[in-house]
Amino acid sequence: MAISLVARAGAIAAISALALTACSTGGTDAPGASGDCAPSDGPVTLTFTSWLPGVEEAVAIWNEENPDVQVEVQTGPNGNGGTYQNFFNQLAAGNAPDLGQIEFDAMPNFRVQDGLENIAACEGILAAEDQFVPWTWSQVTFGEEDAVYAIPQDTGPMAMFYRADLFEEAGIPVPTTWEEYEAAAVQIREQGGYINNFSQSDINAFAGLVWQAGGEWFSNDADGWTVDLTGAETTQVAEYWQGLIDNDLVAVYPPWTDEWNAAYNSSELWTWVSAVWGANTIASGAPDTAGNWAVAPMPQWEAGASAAGNWGGSTTAVLKGSDHPYEAAQFALWLNTDADALTAMNRTANIYPATIEGANLPVFGEGVEFYGGQKIYEVFAEAGNNVDPNFTWGPTMTQVYNDVADGFSGAVSGSGTLLDALTAGQDATIAALKAASIPVKE
Repeated sequence: MAISLVARAGAIAAISALALTACSTGGTDAPGASGDCAPSDGPVTLTFTSWLPGVEEAVAIWNEENPDVQVEVQTGPNGNGGTYQNFFNQLAAGNAPDLGQIEFDAMPNFRVQDGLENIAACEGILAAEDQFVPWTWSQVTFGEEDAVYAIPQDTGPMAMFYRADLFEEAGIPVPTTWEEYEAAAVQIREQGGYINNFSQSDINAFAGLVWQAGGEWFSNDADGWTVDLTGAETTQVAEYWQGLIDNDLVAVYPPWTDEWNAAYNSSELWTWVSAVWGANTIASGAPDTAGNWAVAPMPQWEAGASAAGNWGGSTTAVLKGSDHPYEAAQFALWLNTDADALTAMNRTANIYPATIEGANLPVFGEGVEFYGGQKIYEVFAEAGNNVDPNFTWGPTMTQVYNDVADGFSGAVSGSGTLLDALTAGQDATIAALKAASIPVKE
């Protein structure tokens, strides 16, 4: 069904009244939720859209165990690469899939558009809260009573992937601070390489760098939203990377392209500060470098600190209009709590589960051959413990990313700066909130 204006207005009101923070109180102790969520009569076929590599393997386990509830996987580009827009188009046309992969930072967009089914009344959903890392559960409830809009899937704690062989051969110490990182960048450039690639379109990655630095882009109280894309910490991060760009110390390839993969596969790029799921990206995009990579904590702004950012992390949501919300909710819960499913998704996509027990699965204690046998998940587990939970996503993050990305594209080609792009993005965000009748404070 298409989204009604009345429902959308209600969703906007709910979002406007909430601080969508990772540390807000999630879930509810109520025994049930309003609304009905009854099983369907007869066999059911669900459609599920995801960009997670190899998710079909986990789904195959479900299909074998549940012959009367089959799930068909539809793959697509990553969320901001086109899948989210497809979802919005499908929701408007009334033909959205039953389930969709949605990242935490995009959840407010879908809530504002009333694009999510509240599955709190479905069997076992409210009771599952204690199985998940608390901040991830709050991301799918928005602090609303008797409301659950998705099941958390994974988190994206950040660390530094680096070419251990190249650093060792060049005699360059692995950087532990951002000051050391810049110094290493100069040495690497002298050898014809780049320490990293600055992504002009992965604004959520840049947000992770700001997150690590202690910055926030949004805050919310009873009077409305505050938008601050140019605060002190954001400015510090922007000016740092602007300096690397200006001095030709980082490459500026469009990410997620063959050119970008080739730069890693040819040893032109020596590090990638990314999330845990990036382990699969490097392994698939740079196969000739197998065994030469390692993982270390993110460089720090202060020596001896241990702060980490977060990039990504997803949910499995039941999209509005599903004819089978009960079965969809059961599948979403199973997919993100079942040990075999989580193990399968880690092996194919290197996800790091949002469940508390997921981190204790045997696969996360194993060495990873591509990374020289290193137990890389120990690094990411520590990073996850050092991510500040007090980070707020705004209600129009897709718009934020698009507007800032436009400016970042200009900055890497010499037209303006990263800070100019963030300033313009802030102005555009305030205008977008006002246009959506979402209260915003000047």
